[in-house]
Amino acid sequence: MAKTAGAAASDRAAAQAHFRTLRLGTPFQPRIDALARTQDWYNWAGYRAPHSLWDEELEYFAIRSQAALFDISPMTKYRIEGPDAEALLDRVTLRDVTKLKPGRVHYTAWCDDEGFVLDDGTLFRLSLTHFRLCSQERHLPWLLDSAIGFNVTVEEETEAVAGLALQGPTSFAVLRDAGFAGVERLKIFDLADFPHDGDTVTISRTGFTGDLGYELFLPAGKALSLWDRLMIAGEPRGIRAIGYTALNRARLEAGLIVANTDFTTAEHAIRTDRLRMPDEIGLGFMIDLEKGHFNGRRAILEARAKRKLRNVLVGLEIEGNIPAEHAIVYHKKAREVGLVSGAMWSPMAKRNVAIASLARPYGDTMVEDLWVEIYAMRELRYQKLMKRAKVVARPFIKLDRRTANPPADF
Repeated sequence: MAKTAGAAASDRAAAQAHFRTLRLGTPFQPRIDALARTQDWYNWAGYRAPHSLWDEELEYFAIRSQAALFDISPMTKYRIEGPDAEALLDRVTLRDVTKLKPGRVHYTAWCDDEGFVLDDGTLFRLSLTHFRLCSQERHLPWLLDSAIGFNVTVEEETEAVAGLALQGPTSFAVLRDAGFAGVERLKIFDLADFPHDGDTVTISRTGFTGDLGYELFLPAGKALSLWDRLMIAGEPRGIRAIGYTALNRARLEAGLIVANTDFTTAEHAIRTDRLRMPDEIGLGFMIDLEKGHFNGRRAILEARAKRKLRNVLVGLEIEGNIPAEHAIVYHKKAREVGLVSGAMWSPMAKRNVAIASLARPYGDTMVEDLWVEIYAMRELRYQKLMKRAKVVARPFIKLDRRTANPPADF
């Protein structure tokens, strides 16, 4: 029997529903949606996240001159807990986890057996046997396989735990005015628990901006009350919510890298020449050869001994003021030697800066005559510009207030 017109329309709507399915919302989504004037969204790990909320330029200056609130809930988060949690994490990550004390955080990375970087992230030691690992990509199957034989529980808690980054010179004052007594005792990379709305919020003195700042984690059900608490307390201090574009500019100035932007993770690399060892992306400092065996140890040592490290991630200073985003880097305007992964005119450093992956030995500071190929829009036409570049140290800016102890009261 033929369907009625109404039933047919209903079937068509159901069949097309998957095209209209929105990205996931974070626990803070109602507050973010209310502030989203630009309606400029992107997909962050399946979540609907803002490139900007009101003005990407002013959002950047909110980080550098007041306090900026950024939703980091989509960041992948794992709870790793049990008697062997320390041993497992020491086995799979580069740094010595036995040196990480409860109430501390460190930046680390982890590799496959061939020594290629799978991802980087932050490891929070919440207690002797309880850790939280935060990363860009998802690694649950790999972590579960790695945990075989260890007395440990590994669970993803991305949806259950909401996260906020509060960054900028007035961030400490906002937290203090919000009633988080004792937050002034947190040194860089410290963490502590504070009461909030009948529950607990974990606050760490960490961030991705190179500025004074904090990250806050709490159960998803208490997210909105935390947002409101911070916004009310922060109004006299100029608190503003921001999107990713502003955060990305701040992290570039700080010389910080992003997985699958500044380097391709081992699980995402299609071409073998895209694989990178820690030494090739500036993470060699993490490798602790005095601890026991860890993933990739033999391959990393062999690459160092046999000089197999073919690439290096560097900071560049470029003439002019036009950002060299995704520019090709040349030696003597002839030989292609690398690619820019992130670039900006830095308002703080007053320099045109970039992060680039270069073939060795062209990333050496002694190498001269480097050029970048920039395509700039002029009078509605793209014009190719060849601009001089030189290798410089990262970070491009270094703010004393980031590590000042006690934190400054702006």
